[in-house]
Amino acid sequence: MGKSCKFCWGLSAVLIAGLAYGAYKFIVVGSVETGVDGRSVVLLSPDERLKVLGEMRGLLEAVQTITSALVDGDMKTVETTARSVGMAAAEGESPAMMAKLPLEFKTLGLATHKGFDDLADLAAGGAVPMAVLGNLSTLMLNCTSCHQGYQLKATAAAD
Repeated sequence: MGKSCKFCWGLSAVLIAGLAYGAYKFIVVGSVETGVDGRSVVLLSPDERLKVLGEMRGLLEAVQTITSALVDGDMKTVETTARSVGMAAAEGESPAMMAKLPLEFKTLGLATHKGFDDLADLAAGGAVPMAVLGNLSTLMLNCTSCHQGYQLKATAAAD
């Protein structure tokens, strides 16, 4: 019984180490390499890359609509536009794609979506346009941080 127990403990240790490595690789690191400019290159399938870029374009279009609405004092448009790119827009992402994204990238992305929900709440709560613009300016730091630190690369090997 002693040898059998040692074997079970050894096997358990190997399995736990494997699970810990898998969690680290898929939750923290993702599928990345270092680019020539020092940014992290996130390796995605061509379709995944297009999806992420499309989401980013949607965020930029929302920023344009929000700033235009702020100029006009149209807080209802600010609210609905910000809400449309809030946390609800982040639901239903592919687990396979999410595993390829490094933790900091995911954290910035989710904070950005949450920030748009907060912006919508601010607009709905009767905030003045300049206060909303100030919050939007701060929220845009997430965008610049992400673009400063990451680039997306389509690769067949990322499937």
